[in-house]
Amino acid sequence: MLSFNIQAGASTRRYRDYVTRSWTQVLPHPEKRSNLDRIAEAASEFDIVGLQEADPGSLRSAFLNQTHYLAEQSGMPFWSHQPNRRVGRLAGSANGLLSRYEPVEVHDHPLPGRIPGRGALWVRFGDELGGLVLVISHLSLGIQARVAQVSFLAELLADAPRVVLMGDFNCPPDAREMQPLYRHTRLSPGTQPIATFPSWRPSRAIDHILISDGLAVTQRWRLNEPLSDHLGVAAELRLPLG
Repeated sequence: MLSFNIQAGASTRRYRDYVTRSWTQVLPHPEKRSNLDRIAEAASEFDIVGLQEADPGSLRSAFLNQTHYLAEQSGMPFWSHQPNRRVGRLAGSANGLLSRYEPVEVHDHPLPGRIPGRGALWVRFGDELGGLVLVISHLSLGIQARVAQVSFLAELLADAPRVVLMGDFNCPPDAREMQPLYRHTRLSPGTQPIATFPSWRPSRAIDHILISDGLAVTQRWRLNEPLSDHLGVAAELRLPLG
């Protein structure tokens, strides 16, 4: 499985791009489509993909639902998305799911925070006892908001026996605000954080795939091709999907 903050298809390669290419945050450009095609090619190697910062269809994406487009281009038969934030018709942001397995349930959960626009996409594969709960989320930049959001996620996942929580957390896995997840759920921070940001010189481990102790993880790694300002983070595990 793969978790990837795709920055709405932009391909930021250096810090100055945030200034010199800031127009890409509100205007469309053909380069975004070709970059999405490269992201789709990378995603096609996986069975389950969680997206953050996928544009749900606004001016900057030429009104393209990027999650749907990536599902089609990567050959994923099942997809879902959770639009969380819109700036009029100029821009939007969503969590997204691409999957080779059909989900049995999908729910949208808005996350608490002083500024609205963060969410968790809750997905269940298989039955309640033997299946898997997957949550895709993108936490806030501010620590106070993250404290409330992690507390919400810990309560949401407290009773899940097999669970994967993935996304852009904007903090390392051992941060103080992350501890309620490990106390109140079966999730663990993993053994070795993987730096994913910035993509051109990764030094911060802020994108994670957290996996419950009942699942066997065989490998963890990152995608090294810079297709966004984040690198995608990946894990291979045995899923109880029958």
